[in-house]
Amino acid sequence: MAVITAPPPVVRRADSRTVPAVLAGVFLVLYAVFALREHARFRTTGYDLGIFGQAVRAYAEGRAPASEIRAATAPAGFAGDAYPLLGDHFHPVLALLAPLYRLVPHVGTLLVAQAALVALAVYVLARTAQRHLPGRTHVALGVACGLGWGTQQLIGFDFHEVAFAVPLLALACRAYLDGRTRAAACWAAALLLVKEDLGATAAVFGLLLARRDRRTGLVLAAGSLLGTVLIVYGVIPAFAADGRYLYAGQVTGGYGILDGWTVKALTPLLLLAVTGGLVLRSPLALLLLPTLAWRFTSANPAHWEPGLHYSAVLVPIAFAALVDALRRGMRLPLSVPLAAALLLLPAQPLAALATPGFWQTGPREAATREALALVPDDARVAASNSLAPHLTDRATVHLVADGVLDRRPEMEWIVADVREAWPAGAVGRVLGRARDRGWRVVRESEGIVVLTRRAA
Repeated sequence: MAVITAPPPVVRRADSRTVPAVLAGVFLVLYAVFALREHARFRTTGYDLGIFGQAVRAYAEGRAPASEIRAATAPAGFAGDAYPLLGDHFHPVLALLAPLYRLVPHVGTLLVAQAALVALAVYVLARTAQRHLPGRTHVALGVACGLGWGTQQLIGFDFHEVAFAVPLLALACRAYLDGRTRAAACWAAALLLVKEDLGATAAVFGLLLARRDRRTGLVLAAGSLLGTVLIVYGVIPAFAADGRYLYAGQVTGGYGILDGWTVKALTPLLLLAVTGGLVLRSPLALLLLPTLAWRFTSANPAHWEPGLHYSAVLVPIAFAALVDALRRGMRLPLSVPLAAALLLLPAQPLAALATPGFWQTGPREAATREALALVPDDARVAASNSLAPHLTDRATVHLVADGVLDRRPEMEWIVADVREAWPAGAVGRVLGRARDRGWRVVRESEGIVVLTRRAA
C-alpha cells in the first residue's frame, strides 16, 4: 500500500501544470454534462436556478438583481412584481456572469460557469498538493477533491452563489500554505462579495494569518467583521422590502441547538473520512467552524444534513488542511482519500452518468418541451417549480403559488406540472381558480397543463 509522506514544508518545484489541468478539464466536462442534462430532464427548479437566472439576466440588462419567482415567498406586505435579491442575500459577485449571459442568454450558462468554478478549485488544490507533497500525491488528492461529496452536491443542486466561494477558498488556502499572506488575505476578503455568512470565515482566516503577518491578518479579521455588520444591518435592509435582514434571528421550525445531532454528526464524520482524520491536524480546520456553527445552530433541518449545496465550501478547506498536515510529516495511506470518495460515489449525483435512464428521453419530457414551446416570448407566465427555469430567459416568470393570479399586471399564461409537490398543493389550487375564472386549456398531456386567459 502506497503511503504519503512529506518533505520539509514548502518545497518549491517547477512541476508541470499539465496533470492538474487535465484533472480540472475532466471534471469540468463531467460537471457540465451532468448539470446540463439534469436541466434538460427538468430536474432543475425555480428555487434556485430560476431565481439566479433572473438575477443574472437583470445584471446583463443593466438592472439591479430582482426575481419574480422569489416574490412568491417574499415577506408579508410585499406587493411588488419582482423581489430585490440584494435585500435577501448579498451576492454582488453574480454580476461577473452578466457578460457571459449577454453572449449566451440561457440559464445553462450559469450551470457551465458553476462547473468551471468548481473545476478551477480542483486545479488549485491539485497544484497545491503538487507544490508541497512528493510524487504523484496531487493526482490522488485532485481526484478525491473532484469527487468530494460537497462539490458533487453543489453541482447536483441547480446553481448557487457559493460556487464562487469554492475556488476563492482554494486560492486563499494555497496562498496561506505558500506563505503569501497578502495574497491569502485578498482572496479571503473577496468572500464578502459572495454571501454575507462567509464574512465570518474570512475573519477566522484573518486570525490565522495574524500568526504570520500580524498587520495583514488583523486588518482582514477586523475588516471582515465590520463588513459583515455593515452588509447585514445596512446594505441588505436598504434593499429589503421590509427594511430588515430576513434571516436575523429567524426561526424556521420548532427545533433547538440540541436537536438533530444524529443528522448533524454526518458532516463532521464525512470530513474526517475523506481526510483520514488529518483535517484536525492543521490550523486551517478552524475555517470549517463558522459554516458548521451557523448550520448546526439553525432551526431549519435542511441546513443540518451533508447534502444540498451547504457543504461545498467545506471541501476546499478540508483538502487544503490535509495537504498542510501531510507536509508537516503526518502519514496517510494514499488509498484513504480515494477510497472514501469512491465509496461515497454511488450515492452522489455524478453516479447517474453511468445509468441508462439518465440519457433517455421519455414521453413526459417530450410533452413538457412541447408545452413550454407554446408560451410566447416576453409573456407573463406562471410556471411550476420544475418548469420555471426553462422560461426565465425569454419571459417574465412567476411561480405557480397562491396569489399569483391576483398579481398586477395579470398573468397571461400558466404552465404547470400537476405532480409538482412545492409549494404544497399550490398547483391544484391555482389551476382550479384559473378554470373558475375562465382560463382556457391550450394543452394537457402527461400531467403538463398549459392555460391562457380568454380574450376580453
